[in-house]
Amino acid sequence: MYPISTVLSRAPAGLAAPLVRVEVHLGTGLPTFAMVGLPEAVVRESKERVRSALVTSGFEFPSGRITVNLSPVDLRKEGGRFDLPIAVGILAASRQIPQTSLAKREFYGELSLSGELRETSQLLPALIAGAQSGSELILPAANGLEARWVASRQLKLASHLLQVCDALKGGTPLPRVAAYCTANPSSIDPVASSPHLDLADVRGQFGAKRALEIAAAGEHGLLMLGPPGAGKTLLAQCLPGLLPPLSPREWLEVASLQSLAGKRPASGSRRPFRNPQHTASVAALIGSLLKPGELSLAHRGVLFLDELPEFARNALEALREPLESGVVILSRAKQVCEFPAQFQLVAAMNPCACGYAGDPHGRCRCSAELIQRYRNRISGPLIDRIDIHVELSALPVAHLMNDAVEVAENSACVAMRVAAARSIQLERQGKVNARLSNAEIEKICILDVASKALLRLAIARLGLSARAYTRVLKLARTCADLAGARDIRKADACEAVQLRGLDRGTITA
Repeated sequence: MYPISTVLSRAPAGLAAPLVRVEVHLGTGLPTFAMVGLPEAVVRESKERVRSALVTSGFEFPSGRITVNLSPVDLRKEGGRFDLPIAVGILAASRQIPQTSLAKREFYGELSLSGELRETSQLLPALIAGAQSGSELILPAANGLEARWVASRQLKLASHLLQVCDALKGGTPLPRVAAYCTANPSSIDPVASSPHLDLADVRGQFGAKRALEIAAAGEHGLLMLGPPGAGKTLLAQCLPGLLPPLSPREWLEVASLQSLAGKRPASGSRRPFRNPQHTASVAALIGSLLKPGELSLAHRGVLFLDELPEFARNALEALREPLESGVVILSRAKQVCEFPAQFQLVAAMNPCACGYAGDPHGRCRCSAELIQRYRNRISGPLIDRIDIHVELSALPVAHLMNDAVEVAENSACVAMRVAAARSIQLERQGKVNARLSNAEIEKICILDVASKALLRLAIARLGLSARAYTRVLKLARTCADLAGARDIRKADACEAVQLRGLDRGTITA
């Protein structure tokens, strides 16, 4: 019977990490190294890395036919994480390490030609899944930062192939993550969350600030329309500071997506803020089968699209389904992958191509046809899915020169009201108002007689669609929650209608 061994690892597949069995068979015949099981180019190239790592580490490389099977065979295998399991499988099959040491262990890590274990990307989802299975996980010491966030004592770190093999032979045990990080504080470099701007830094624009507070309280989408320099970008950058911090479970989701994108997860509990340029393609926004895009990297946070009409039309239309479902589903001929994308959309645009439509000084030279063509770059169905439309005007001279007397609330004050409103929503329905289903709206967004009459008149005069009507109800519910009111009042319904500026036709050239 020919020598054979099986080593466990995991492959990236969205946030899932399916188990992969690395089967190694040593046979007779001419020296060859065959690899099967749908390996991508990087995995196929591991043959040369593994060969050099074993030889330079002082091990004997088998001279016959080596066959490596990555099972299941219909799952794509990508990345350098399979270097270590392949090397360990060859050593076990050739009896250079005991096969019994492979039981209930998973191996991950890219090998250098000298046998060193290098930092391997996209590992966090695999570490979470492996820890849940109860297996001992052996991974590169350079991945200690990612491993530190997984609550398991079964994660072991190694810096060299020799260190792994010595532990498998019963020698020096591999250090756990916590012990290694304590003994080697310079080996990990936590990346702090970038600071966000304070709302007190924004002068004037009180209506837009109120809209931003309502958007934060109910996780509503927001579209700001105004001339250059009105403060649209500044307001958008203030939004993460108004949102409650991520819970440990939410942070782990965000960190896993960052890991899949090849980034080091940032420490802290601030919500992500993504600001892709208008040249971003559809693939950059929605992602690929192996890497999440900007929509998923903004999961549990804010996606800010500045200069919205300048994005490609098909890129904008790709937002429609994730805005409703909170997930991105990538379907290809042989594989389907799903990434979470529960983000809060904030968009900004100018009133026209030159940016000065309606300017009192007459700086705009755009014709009515040109203005309409510019705004038609954004489809009606997409605008319908954005809850709040607010117009910003140019900053008055008194505010610009800081001569006006204004009481500017800072982000901390507004964040307290937002947190209180969100706690009301979570206690009442277990989710924020923007995520309410139609059935839940009927039970939770109950109108009194005066509010019904107001909305009936608004529907008749403005021609609100069914989707726009449900958006108004959700906004009214959020306004009532901010005020601490049990029921939706007429003032809440009125404010909600006012926040749908493009429906009301008040945002014009």
